[in-house]
Amino acid sequence: MGIGRVTQVMGPVIDVRFEHNEVPDINNALIIEVPKEDGTLNLTLEVALQLGDDVVRTIAMDSTDGVQRGMDVKDTGKDISVPVGDETLGRVFNVLGETIDLEEKIDDSVRRDPIHRQSPGFDELSTEVEILETGIKVVDLLAPYIKGGKVGLFGGAGVGKTVLIQELINNIAQEHGGISVFAGVGERTREGNDLYYEMSDSGVIKKTAMVFGQMNEPPGARMRVALSGLTMAEYFRDEQGQDVLLFIDNIFRFTQAGSEVSALLGRMPSAVGYQPTLATEMGQLQERITSTNKGSVTSIQA
Repeated sequence: MGIGRVTQVMGPVIDVRFEHNEVPDINNALIIEVPKEDGTLNLTLEVALQLGDDVVRTIAMDSTDGVQRGMDVKDTGKDISVPVGDETLGRVFNVLGETIDLEEKIDDSVRRDPIHRQSPGFDELSTEVEILETGIKVVDLLAPYIKGGKVGLFGGAGVGKTVLIQELINNIAQEHGGISVFAGVGERTREGNDLYYEMSDSGVIKKTAMVFGQMNEPPGARMRVALSGLTMAEYFRDEQGQDVLLFIDNIFRFTQAGSEVSALLGRMPSAVGYQPTLATEMGQLQERITSTNKGSVTSIQA
């Protein structure tokens, strides 16, 4: 657990210098205590690059207002981790696994899993093909969803992708009693707010965990929030043997956030201005969404 010092702040990108033998690993979470009018804010950073000369370049998961050169930065020695298990159902979280629904905080004793994990090995994968009944007639007839598969909802702005997702969450929870995890990636804050209250009114929220990194968040948070939601879903699949539904709204904004982060880190863009690491980032997310011998994660991505 080394202590470093801020050497440069460029918007959401912060460079930190450590002692020679204390340079943190890639993806490690670092914490800065930023003084505010009403106390201090623990700002979480994630190590993205090791620049050499004992300096790491990090991406902030929240606003960097108030961060100055020379501030102390603590290396936690581990990845960002989020709470998992039944305690997450009915709650709303941010990318760091902190509750944002103005209710009681999650107890510190609740298990937390790191958001960066290996995808299941080939020997763990299930080969059975089973249809997931959604209860929406046109979907079940014309384009049925496969358990443990991935479904993309393509459409322009305002044509109803989010509405279809809301309908699916409602049907799965009420008809099958199944667990859903909703990851709001770079979407409108109003939509997340509406979704939460609609689900609370219908009682579906008790079977759903929600993770939000909306449009107003820095690109680092928008890029990682899908992994936070996926980590919660994986627990229900691997530890409880459940068939889980993972909704990601909007997967394009995950790509967009990755492109912003890549530009901020100074990487040369590839075709059409996208990040050169796009295939790797998307692959790391999608490879973890699969059916195993224990359970399945079925993903619907708008």
